Amino acid sequence: NNNNNQNVDAPATYLFTRNGENTVSYSGQSQRIAMAEELISALKDETRDEVSLDAMFAHVEGDQDFSDPDMLELNASSKNVRSKTAGSADYFSSNSTDANAIKADFDRWISSQVNDVFPNWENTASPGNAGLAQELGGSIRYVNEKGLEYNQAFAKSLNGAFLADQICNNYLSSAVLDAGDNVTNNDNDVLVDGKDYTTMEHKWDEAFGYLYGAEEDETSPVLGVDSFLNKYLDKVEGDSDFAGIADDIYNAFKLGRAAIVAKNYTVRDEQVEILREKISMIIGIRAVYYLQGGKSEIANEDLPSAFHDLSEGFGFIYSLQFTRNPMTDAPYVSKSMVDGYINTLMEGDGFWDVTAETLDQMSEDIAAEFGFTVDQAAN
Repeated sequence: NNNNNQNVDAPATYLFTRNGENTVSYSGQSQRIAMAEELISALKDETRDEVSLDAMFAHVEGDQDFSDPDMLELNASSKNVRSKTAGSADYFSSNSTDANAIKADFDRWISSQVNDVFPNWENTASPGNAGLAQELGGSIRYVNEKGLEYNQAFAKSLNGAFLADQICNNYLSSAVLDAGDNVTNNDNDVLVDGKDYTTMEHKWDEAFGYLYGAEEDETSPVLGVDSFLNKYLDKVEGDSDFAGIADDIYNAFKLGRAAIVAKNYTVRDEQVEILREKISMIIGIRAVYYLQGGKSEIANEDLPSAFHDLSEGFGFIYSLQFTRNPMTDAPYVSKSMVDGYINTLMEGDGFWDVTAETLDQMSEDIAAEFGFTVDQAAN
């Protein structure tokens, strides 16, 4: 490749055209994010049954599983969320054991919500008994016998298992970007049949779509527009300790896409490393944030509020195994470490008797893997 030394100029915004036509396309990602949104809402509707919730997760083209918001035509779509959960090329294509175990966790959270929590919707939760728990501020949380909100565990775990895994370990992977004839075709501007883009351009856009696919306008993202990585990037950007991360991520997506147009794969791959690190950071920071929030609520003797924070924390901890450290090409926190943390949180009566010491130790361990402090993440 002769272009390794040329400077790549990124456009002002994520806008790329060829012969006057927009070449950016990620409708499948927008659809999947919308499907996930409807599913996590449905998990809080105690009138739903397991079959319909499972069908939303593993949607089959043409099945009437969704209300079809925003003209996204979800029911007609061939896409679903479950197949893209622990579905990346780099982490799972040759690791079906973990992929299947992870999908089974999500299936079990749906099943347990329907079979353990929904029947106890009117009952007050207590150690060993699922039911409702009312925060001092008034919000009602619906928890299992250990104080875990399955709907939060499910929703927050999607940040890693679905979104970050697809971005960092699938669409930004050289196994996907450079598959088959992608490099030759990109070098020679060979477009996908009937489309205005090369395959490599499209794969990059699909990575972009998992973060920005719910935005009204990708050329000026406002953040906080979905319940997943986009929302939590907004939260992390709002912490002065990490301000600037939103621009770092947007600029890396933009420059990497411009590098593909310029056929400069060195610059592209430099942006991949930035994206893996920064997107992983969102998950690490929020894991610690919620562990510390739970610790504070326990100290305030507001256990239902602690259950809520710790249930969100559970999902972000679960998500850690899908992060990608560009120095090692492995997760910042391994699956076995994650399984250990989850077991520690759930042992005994779970959140009913978890200690501040346990939450602090876990927070310190996770923060150290990423190189930020517990204090930085906690506020």
